[in-house]
Amino acid sequence: MAPSDGPVCLSARAARARGGARNAVLPALLAAGALIAAFAVPASASAPAAAPGSAPESVQAAVSRAAPAPASAPSPVLAAKPYMGWSSWSLESTNFPGYGGMSWLTEAHVKQQADVVAKKLKSHGYEYINIDSGWVGGFDHYGRPMPNATTFPDGLKGLADYVHAKGLKFGAYLAVGLYFDAYNDGKSPIYGAPGCTTKDIVYPDLRKTSGWDNVSYQMDFSSPCAAKYIDSVAAQLAGWGVDFLKVDGVGPGSNQGDAAHDNIPDVQAWHAALRKTGRPIQFTVSWSLSHDRADVWKRNSNGWRVDTDVECYCDTLVTWDNSVKQRWNDVVQWIDDAGPGHWNNLDSLDVGAGAMDGLTDAERQTYMTLWAVESAPLYSGDDLTRLDPYGLKLLTNDEVIAVDQAGNPARPVSQATDQQVWYSRNTDGTYTVALFNLGSAPADVTADFADLGITGKAAVRDLWSRTGLGSASGHLTKNLPPHGSRLFTLTPAKKTPGPGTPLGVHGTASTATTVSLAWNPVNTGPATTGYDVYVNGRKATSTGSTSATVTGLTPATGYTFTVTAHDAKGRHSAPGKPVPVTTPAPGGRVTYEAEAPANTLTGNAGITDCPGCSGGKKVGNLGGDSAVAINHVTAPKDGTYLLTLGYADGSSGRTAVVTAGGSSFQLPLPGGNDNNWGVARSVTVPVHLKAGDNTVTFGNPADYASDVDRVTV
Repeated sequence: MAPSDGPVCLSARAARARGGARNAVLPALLAAGALIAAFAVPASASAPAAAPGSAPESVQAAVSRAAPAPASAPSPVLAAKPYMGWSSWSLESTNFPGYGGMSWLTEAHVKQQADVVAKKLKSHGYEYINIDSGWVGGFDHYGRPMPNATTFPDGLKGLADYVHAKGLKFGAYLAVGLYFDAYNDGKSPIYGAPGCTTKDIVYPDLRKTSGWDNVSYQMDFSSPCAAKYIDSVAAQLAGWGVDFLKVDGVGPGSNQGDAAHDNIPDVQAWHAALRKTGRPIQFTVSWSLSHDRADVWKRNSNGWRVDTDVECYCDTLVTWDNSVKQRWNDVVQWIDDAGPGHWNNLDSLDVGAGAMDGLTDAERQTYMTLWAVESAPLYSGDDLTRLDPYGLKLLTNDEVIAVDQAGNPARPVSQATDQQVWYSRNTDGTYTVALFNLGSAPADVTADFADLGITGKAAVRDLWSRTGLGSASGHLTKNLPPHGSRLFTLTPAKKTPGPGTPLGVHGTASTATTVSLAWNPVNTGPATTGYDVYVNGRKATSTGSTSATVTGLTPATGYTFTVTAHDAKGRHSAPGKPVPVTTPAPGGRVTYEAEAPANTLTGNAGITDCPGCSGGKKVGNLGGDSAVAINHVTAPKDGTYLLTLGYADGSSGRTAVVTAGGSSFQLPLPGGNDNNWGVARSVTVPVHLKAGDNTVTFGNPADYASDVDRVTV
């Protein structure tokens, strides 16, 4: 198994029955994605206790521009846009003087935050006031959680009424499973379920569940009594006026993946129970969900945390290294899963109070820029009574908020270096483009218009300064400070009558005589009816999907592939950026096992068992001075080849630094978030190899890397 990522869960803060639990800090790094689905409110759903404040006109106009409404109104969708608001955990988890510990979470403190949201943030779209772990003070006769009467003297109902009176919405938190103290030796009856007791809703062996294993027992949903219990708690929350529920410690994920931590039945039961209440209650699952079950989270929730806690559990709220920076890698495999009804949750946005946040001003802007371009929920974790002018300016920039609310998550052009360009192409033909310098020194970052499908000039608007910068042609380059960013809207001057250019064209597989390609669907211009694939400028094949395999190629030969889109009138787009691929030798691709004796292991790298890996072995403990060099990788000629890496990673993901053909690049690898290091995963990437003998090395001088199973070239 791979070494630990670093500090593990702050379980000591996860009080057992008296307020749930939270995780702490486990690093991570990712890539890839899936589909979109809606989570409709049942027709019988009643309106919230109070209407939220409407977004400012500039926000609404920009959202409308990026995502125009269909001609006929669809069915109502809960969480049609990423939610905005405030949440308590960052202030509970910090060691900043005067904060920290669940004792901070009181009715009076929450009301203070609601007052600021209503006064300063509501007009910009912020509306949710969510309390996290720490509100539970005990359990009633039916095993249902009850608020701490000392810290919440008016109860959750009284607090919700206060929040609603300000035109805001109120959210609460629970850990997954049945709280230990709610079990009551199995004697508590279940409300609304005659004959059922808490003994009937858990497994006889009282197996522990959740990401911390110190809070709750796993519920047994083969008994109908279990769903009845969830129904009773959901009805209680709805009766208090709760508009949002976060269920935490959910698996597979939260660094757990065995049968005792399979909480899919819990999530399904909560989804059904909340709908039965007739109240539109947003439902989010946490804390670091497994992407392997993205289909379940999408069908049964309005959002999911993709990563560990953003908080550093230190003297500030967060730090760049622990763990803001991880999100740039960990969100990537989830990008295509976000959409109306369910969003990728990147955790609290702690950028409003510089003295507490633990970040430079450049880092604060970069932090919010990623959240905005990923259409992540924007919920501050700061003490809003201490907002500084710069933080307030960040949180209330309506043009940046509009990018978030448009619901069109950006994707990276490349993550091979720390200087990265992330973009989303909007339906009106404009582009949202973020430049990030994730490195520790100032650096130029360049958006190449060829990567974006822009030909000619484009007007440039800086969204953070809210100013037009004239036009640019061919590229846009800015020098950024360490961990700095810029955010732009690019509007191409030239509008073609045909479909938009296919973007993200990349090789996915090869044989001696074939190359397979994939690309992102075109979402601009007239409806695309298909795509044409060209080889060295000549049309090779057509397809109605976003992938194709070109056949009839010659072994050991370099080719250049391009893709165009066409519509029903036969109009073609400009070609996507050319992709070079060299086919392997006549014998086809060759597999090289990482554990083979001919390879070189350095530092603490070692061969370990891996049931799901090729040959049952892998090389682990990679990172720092530990690496594996796979020797004698042969190539028939100099060229760019498609390399398929088999690896194992039970974290949210790690980054490998790959060295081949005399150059190195970063390769973020998605993990399972389930602590299962015995399952093989794979990615295919281009590498440059020289004719003859090559060495391909995997490691990471600055961090841990995923375990390596094999490579196929």
